[in-house]
Amino acid sequence: MADLLSLCLTLQPLEAPDPTALLPQWWGRAAHALLLNVVRQYDPALAQELHEAPDESGQAIRPFTVSNLVGNFSHGALDPQGRYALRLTAFHRPLTHIILEAAQEGPLAVGAQVELDHRPFQILAARYHPPSAPQIQSKSDSEHPAGKLDDWADVQEYPQLSASLLLAKEPPPRRLRLRFASPTSFKSGGKHIPLPLPELVFGSLLEKWNAFAPLAFPAEARRYAAECLAIGRYELSSRAVGGKNGGLRVGGVGWATYVSLNYDRYWMSVMGVLARFAAFAGVGAGVAQGMGQCRLEPEPA
Repeated sequence: MADLLSLCLTLQPLEAPDPTALLPQWWGRAAHALLLNVVRQYDPALAQELHEAPDESGQAIRPFTVSNLVGNFSHGALDPQGRYALRLTAFHRPLTHIILEAAQEGPLAVGAQVELDHRPFQILAARYHPPSAPQIQSKSDSEHPAGKLDDWADVQEYPQLSASLLLAKEPPPRRLRLRFASPTSFKSGGKHIPLPLPELVFGSLLEKWNAFAPLAFPAEARRYAAECLAIGRYELSSRAVGGKNGGLRVGGVGWATYVSLNYDRYWMSVMGVLARFAAFAGVGAGVAQGMGQCRLEPEPA
């Protein structure tokens, strides 16, 4: 049974758009509600637990992320013929099992109808394997909008993910390039920090990994990230996400390369595992509502 899941959905609106209706500027909260509604159909107690769990600023960690709804919003409206992408992830086995079952033959399967912000959509594709692997049946062969979100589809186990680096014969790379696909910020010392500093990025991932992985990493990993990693090249811009009561949370979008200043094979293996884990766990605050979508990507040639 899989531990880690990245499920990519292709959606099509089922109703003609109402030009007078106001659409959410940020669909993360609607995606959050969708995921909890699906879990509630299988395990009401788990859904309630996920709903009540504090976010990264509290003691508990929600073991899932959702993305914003990605696609064409011409003049702020949904395109009735358009294709929209949505990603749901899980990094806790019981939750992963529920979402997988829902995608195979349940409320997230191809042909099912779902609601986002009280608007109906039909699921045209539900993918959870990398593009090179066989996909489940889809009603559409068209590409996903906004950078082929299908590339983010994946399913893994914790031992498989960690062994690929910890047990590898080749030394781990000295550089790790992370893509921040949605606004990414961190809560530290009572402040929101919109910059992906090494200790914040890898500290966030370490906390999530140690909360759910069968084999925890030493707490010193956070210190290594703070003292021995630096940002090399980067390309980041700020984006704002609407919050409660009209507030805004600002986060960074783009990419950054983290470089080892004091190379150590073991610690860079741990950093590499955490970087791969980012695709499932997200980074920073607000990942359960669309922020902090992140993954490791190869260095350009």
